[in-house]
Amino acid sequence: MKFLKTAATSVAALAIAATGAFADGHATTKLRIQTHYAPETVSGKLAAQYVEDIQAMSNGEIAVEMFYSSSVVKSVETFDAAATGILDCDMTGSGYAVGKNSAFQFVADIMGGYATPYQQLSWLYFGGGLEAAKPLYNQFGMELIGWWVYGQESFASSKPIRTVEDFKDWKFRSPPGMETKIFEKLGASPIVMDFTEIFTALETGIIDGADASGLANNVGLGLYDIVKHANFPGFHSMPSDHLACNKAVFDAMPAHHQKIMKVGMEALALRTALTFEKANAEAAAQLREQGVTLHEWSSEELAKFRAAAQATWPEFADTPEAKALVESHMQYLGQLGLVAN
Repeated sequence: MKFLKTAATSVAALAIAATGAFADGHATTKLRIQTHYAPETVSGKLAAQYVEDIQAMSNGEIAVEMFYSSSVVKSVETFDAAATGILDCDMTGSGYAVGKNSAFQFVADIMGGYATPYQQLSWLYFGGGLEAAKPLYNQFGMELIGWWVYGQESFASSKPIRTVEDFKDWKFRSPPGMETKIFEKLGASPIVMDFTEIFTALETGIIDGADASGLANNVGLGLYDIVKHANFPGFHSMPSDHLACNKAVFDAMPAHHQKIMKVGMEALALRTALTFEKANAEAAAQLREQGVTLHEWSSEELAKFRAAAQATWPEFADTPEAKALVESHMQYLGQLGLVAN
């Protein structure tokens, strides 16, 4: 109890430090935010645009110190770093918090569910997603501010990935969570490693391929300078990157700063989805010219993957919060006609 009281007192002190006032009396908010994206990637540039937007909309009252490429702590440690006050906000994704509660998987990436970022975003804002996720984040001292979803991811691989059969004995970088279970069932050998380690692992042959990001981001990371196979359009994963802030810090912010942060995320969400529609198409054309082979999956092979993914959902719905989120998704996926009710 003494430790919890001390920790709560420390976070409260940090929250006060994150907010203050100018000489003329109006409020100021200073935030330290970390993302796993490199600044030269498409998503890194979009994150920078978000920072520019909220600073401009607040007339400079919100000031952000942005850390790229997980330069303060490892990607998987970002959530805890924000919750404990090392940072103020986590701009990675809740997949890194699955070890805390499997429910985070169904905020991060349901896999084999939604077909487009617009469908997934509509669950968050109009399908009860925010309301379902809020208590989960609050339980760990965090506040979910919003999502930015870039669409379906594409693999980078040293060998063709054309069918489910091609996953057999394929060693690839995987994020933690449900994805490892799905691909183990399909015969692959997923290796969980930090986002920042992917390039070197491919270069040295530790892995045969990687689930890193969308096609354009993969180009920005230089993955196709090493390996010459990708799948496009993507199908297996559509992670929802989040902005989540220390709840004490966020609660201490003026109401108009909170509103700017949230509305700014809605703008970032739309900008991200639209940007990647164009960027991924341009990246695909560029890669074809460079001799990278892009594999488009047949509807039959896609059905096999979706069946394996959906069969794995119940295995991760092992907490009350996870079950509630799966039920919310299934109800909304049914409304959209993506699963049978």
